[in-house]
Amino acid sequence: MASDTPGERNIAVKRRGAWQPRRVVITRDARTYAHGVAMAERCAGAGLEVDELSGNAVRMPRAASERAAYALAKNTLAITVAPPSKLRLQPIAPSADWRIDLAQGCPAHCSYCYLAGSLKGPPITRAYANLDDLFDAAAAVEGAGTITSRSAARVGEGTTYEASCYTDPLAIEHLTGNLSRAVEHFGAWKADVQLRFTTKFADVAPLLALDHRGRTRMRASVNPAAYAPFEGGTDRVADRLTALGAMAEVGYPIGLTIAPIIAAAGWREAYSELIAEAALALRGIDALDLTVELITHRFTESSRAVLRSWYPGSKLDMGDTGRAVKYTKFGTKKIVYDRETMAELKGFFHDRIARDLPAARILYWT
Repeated sequence: MASDTPGERNIAVKRRGAWQPRRVVITRDARTYAHGVAMAERCAGAGLEVDELSGNAVRMPRAASERAAYALAKNTLAITVAPPSKLRLQPIAPSADWRIDLAQGCPAHCSYCYLAGSLKGPPITRAYANLDDLFDAAAAVEGAGTITSRSAARVGEGTTYEASCYTDPLAIEHLTGNLSRAVEHFGAWKADVQLRFTTKFADVAPLLALDHRGRTRMRASVNPAAYAPFEGGTDRVADRLTALGAMAEVGYPIGLTIAPIIAAAGWREAYSELIAEAALALRGIDALDLTVELITHRFTESSRAVLRSWYPGSKLDMGDTGRAVKYTKFGTKKIVYDRETMAELKGFFHDRIARDLPAARILYWT
């Protein structure tokens, strides 16, 4: 294992304050699932009052302003049932073969959050009680993926399932236990499969002793410390990297999600420092299985409008200068960095990662 004293890395694996929603509700149908009841009991054990709804609709109280409505929604946890659409797993390129949503919504306040343009309605965090239904849906598509399963470079990962497309599962794990359930399920699944999640949080203590069998890859979503004002309500990058090292020490494959890459003034120095910090945090870990995913800052017109309304004081540049328009296969329009900026960024990251993290595999650049 690492050259450190065993368990030494774990000492600093903590959070500055776990999320405590102001409002917790559980729907009628969620109460029919043992795991739904267990989540409600977790919340009650954390000192939170749980409101038992008479039906399945989660409605927000009337607020005095749009800003107040947003604040209340971001402070609401709803224990509910994943709808049928969530049980029809969808490909999630370039990350994984399939998207598996253990929850939807996130308590963090990132001023670049792509969920702003992806989810409809108020930004409530919804944790799903019917995990067994989701696991059955995952089993139905095992071996049928087209993203990693048929990639020569990534075929060793098996059929992959991304759990953090619409949420940060570690951010709410202390209240839901969903991520631990998923890790244990994949660990016991006798198939060539891998669960994947990425996080901006650091409390991995509940995951360290699980029988994961190497079938879950944790990735820390990181950006330079100078960009911390863009990531409100998250754990420090240093703590995320410490948590990543602790997971690697107990045999989890791990990764870095450097995202979103922001080409602000001084970006070369800032990202050089970040990559060096990651290398230091992971130094001395034997048999390190490390991947890197590189995702540049992008947004849509609608997400830009929503984010500017949510975070009017943010200094994040979402202007059109130095940008280009990219169309997805669905015909939607994304605003990305222009070709020259993209080329400069890509060359820098590939060179610097090869130098400072030679054991890492870069999975993709986008």
